[in-house]
Amino acid sequence: MSDNFGINNALKELGLEKINNGSSTGKDCFSNGEIIESFSPVTGKLIGKVKCSTEGDYEKVMEAATSAFKFWRTLPAPKRGDVVRQFGDKLRNHKEALGKLVSYEMGKSYQEGLGEVQEMIDICDFAVGLSRQLHGLTMHSERPNHRMYEQYHPLGVVGIISAFNFPVAVWCWNTALAWICGDVCVWKGSEKTPLCSVACQNLIAEVLEANDLPEGISCIVTGDYKVGEMMTSDKRMPLISATGSSRMGKIVGSRVAERFGKSLLELGGNNAIIITPTADLKIVVPGAVFGAVGTCGQRCTSTRRLIIHESVYDKVKDAVVGAYEQIKIGNPLDENNHVGPLIDKDAVNMYLSALEDAIKEGGKILVEGGVLKGGEYESGCYVKPAIVEAKNSFDIVQHETFAPILYLIKYKGEVENAIEIQNDVPQGLSSSIMTSTIKDAEKFLSYAGSDCGIANVNIGTSGAEIGGAFGGEKETGGGRESGSDAWKIYMRRQTNTINYSDELPLAQGIKFDL
Repeated sequence: MSDNFGINNALKELGLEKINNGSSTGKDCFSNGEIIESFSPVTGKLIGKVKCSTEGDYEKVMEAATSAFKFWRTLPAPKRGDVVRQFGDKLRNHKEALGKLVSYEMGKSYQEGLGEVQEMIDICDFAVGLSRQLHGLTMHSERPNHRMYEQYHPLGVVGIISAFNFPVAVWCWNTALAWICGDVCVWKGSEKTPLCSVACQNLIAEVLEANDLPEGISCIVTGDYKVGEMMTSDKRMPLISATGSSRMGKIVGSRVAERFGKSLLELGGNNAIIITPTADLKIVVPGAVFGAVGTCGQRCTSTRRLIIHESVYDKVKDAVVGAYEQIKIGNPLDENNHVGPLIDKDAVNMYLSALEDAIKEGGKILVEGGVLKGGEYESGCYVKPAIVEAKNSFDIVQHETFAPILYLIKYKGEVENAIEIQNDVPQGLSSSIMTSTIKDAEKFLSYAGSDCGIANVNIGTSGAEIGGAFGGEKETGGGRESGSDAWKIYMRRQTNTINYSDELPLAQGIKFDL
């Protein structure tokens, strides 16, 4: 356990120093702001420091980005795709080191850290193929001897604001697609995981330099909400992609809308699994438990609610409670452990407050929570995953708590009743039904079923695949990232009509004779 599972070597491999510049346009790194100290929630020890971005630093970044865009958009999309391919290879070479940093700075298990880097690799692969498939559409014109078609053009400088829980993957979801679309990117990662941002920038900077590409294609800025405000208010950024809480999303969305910019919002989730009488417990238990406690309950897709039919309620409850007794909590770099820490002590306090509120509203504690102390828990960020018997109407159940608290809710009658309970929250990200009855599954997936952006059958709420569009409805924000046709938001759409006749017929048969 010396060197905490090789973290020092990982930091060195990723080019991280004791003090790092949090503003960068590629190889050019600079910063004149205050210093952020990044303490690991795993050990409570200092990992490294990052200098924040000032207004002057931000302006330097934007000048480089706007200049780089004019060049980058001229490269054929497959050429841009080849650069992304090289970045994917770079990530493969440094997967273990970056996965280790994610685990150590954020607190998720090493396996989940590796999984997050794999998501980066996968979206690069997806983007490479997509770079040859940015298809437009040809349509028939109502005017004779005319051709009409639609095409997509690069949008410009894309601003990315990401959260601590996926400190590298969400950035890559956006940048890989934005780059092949011909956009350049400015990224403000979470101030809670600043070293992850610097590490990613170091890796892509090497790729861009090897291809003799200009500064500004990939940029980072670092700081708190004030740096975010610089981005959301900046008319030079036609698109802001923001991941975070619903509260944050309302602020970002309104500010960007004021200047007629576009927002891609990935906000809170309050995800439920419906468990019907015909559900297979062999699938239910691991799906529910991993969904609830993985990443210490800090995924936007974490399972928050189990909506269980009364006929199987006791059986499911006993099985899930029994599984919780087997959960190992500790250093996430130790692969024998299932659950690591929360991100910081503020998150711990929110977790404790949520449990208190649940009890005040009438909830019954089935698996007791609490903060773990002493020994390897010295950071003060380790908590016990808790299970609470509750009603969907509880105020605390209606809100997303970014912590490992699972609410068990009983339903009666047909599956429609369960669907109504599931949909009766402000958020609409991910959902799941466990059933062996095809009618229940199809009702859940129908227009009258789940109102979420993601609806699964016989798998949990977490673990979105790269190929599908990721995002949700209602207070989740409505944005879509990653697969399918999510690329379109990073481009501007244009309709073109070409007249190849010797006359000028007008649409709708209008006559205008001179």
